[in-house]
Amino acid sequence: MSFKKKDNQVYYNPIRRAVLNHQMIQPGDKVAIGMSGGKDSTSLLYFLDMISKQKRLGFEFEIVPITLAMGFDVDIAPMQAFVEELGYTLDVVPTNIAQVVFDIREERSPCSLCAKLRRGILYNRAKELGCNKVALGHHLDDAIETYFMNFFFHGQLASFEPRSYLSKTDITLIRPLLYIEEKEIIRFVKREELPVIFNPCPVDKKTKREEIKQVVTNLSQSYPDIREKFIMGMEQGTTENFWTKTSV
Repeated sequence: MSFKKKDNQVYYNPIRRAVLNHQMIQPGDKVAIGMSGGKDSTSLLYFLDMISKQKRLGFEFEIVPITLAMGFDVDIAPMQAFVEELGYTLDVVPTNIAQVVFDIREERSPCSLCAKLRRGILYNRAKELGCNKVALGHHLDDAIETYFMNFFFHGQLASFEPRSYLSKTDITLIRPLLYIEEKEIIRFVKREELPVIFNPCPVDKKTKREEIKQVVTNLSQSYPDIREKFIMGMEQGTTENFWTKTSV
């Protein structure tokens, strides 16, 4: 695998801006990256790797890619090869999350429990490996969708935080892709031919978030600058009036 060397300032600049605006990464941090094999986490590793190696933040930090074996029958070899080509070793954590969610609990709405289990295992493993930060691949569209999900289903006008300290695990959660639109990530992955692992989850693309994604798409047709305005809101927001303390 050989990645194309093109100018990626359109991606690096928003990531650097998000990281610096919200103080996501500090000198000497050891940052675990939660790898699902999807386009978002794969892009996140690619960008943070380049930012780290080229010292675009002006200092050094360490990266530790981690993935959870969910219990589905999936080939992660392409993801492992991608991680290794960048110079890292993918830490694979075995779990029985799929069995718990679908067989034991038989959840009708499994996403919440699945996310809770995944986060707990990921944070604990990151701590075991000496990491003080965990980076997730949530992008701008995820933040907007979460805002509307909180509004429609919980009556809250809030999205997830760019950076949040988790006292139970002594880990800080960060989202460096927060200022990048999903369509830009899709474009980048196709252009660079990055490997993407098929999501075997039986409820993939069948969730309430997919409904909200369509709501945002429809809104953006009438208000094309909705994403830019949301970034303005994020930059002006505070914990009290914009961010929720929970990770939806």
